[in-house]
Amino acid sequence: MQKQLIKYLSEFATPERLDLFEKVLAQRSEYVTVVLEDIFQPQNASAVLRTCDCFGIQHVHVIENRNEFTIDREVALGASKWLSIHKYNREKENSLEAIQTLKNKGYRIVATTPHLHDQLLPDFDIKKGKVAVVFGSELPGISETIKNEADEFLKIPMVGFTESFNISVSAAIVLYQLSEMMKNSPGLPWQLTDEEKDSIRLQWLRTSIKRSSLLEQHFRKKHGMR
Repeated sequence: MQKQLIKYLSEFATPERLDLFEKVLAQRSEYVTVVLEDIFQPQNASAVLRTCDCFGIQHVHVIENRNEFTIDREVALGASKWLSIHKYNREKENSLEAIQTLKNKGYRIVATTPHLHDQLLPDFDIKKGKVAVVFGSELPGISETIKNEADEFLKIPMVGFTESFNISVSAAIVLYQLSEMMKNSPGLPWQLTDEEKDSIRLQWLRTSIKRSSLLEQHFRKKHGMR
């Protein structure tokens, strides 16, 4: 039924928009996903979303413990509507739930923080399995919960006096490197499955078509669906 709904809603989108969907979907991936823990500056949050969209990272997992995740639309430039954003904010501390959810989906948790056993970004082994890369809050960094649950630790090589990059810069560097590694690894199953593509197509159609909810109601009523 999902394919029928996609076909129906596609009638209300231009051929140019549908062609663009297919070109973007061909480069989209769930092999690498991003986790943002307690980001409090809207500019940083929005810049990371924009980077994810540009590099084809479809899923972003947002942990809200003390800070609400806010998007600066002038910075994001609409990127958020093309991404699948998953929020964890039901409890006082939500980091463990997010990490367990990702581990259950087969992701290895890779924390971006200096650590005794960290590895440099160029040395990272992308072929070992799906990656959930975690970026922490601007000042304190990732929480102890993330550090305790992380499978690996990742560091960007630096040669200056400053100890770290801004989170939005870090995300851009890391995601560029990982996406290049991923797409240049023969045999690595980084592309979306047909089922995953359909799910995202439907999301994009709902987002981009005016009154899509009313059109969908009409479709469901016509097919005897609630």
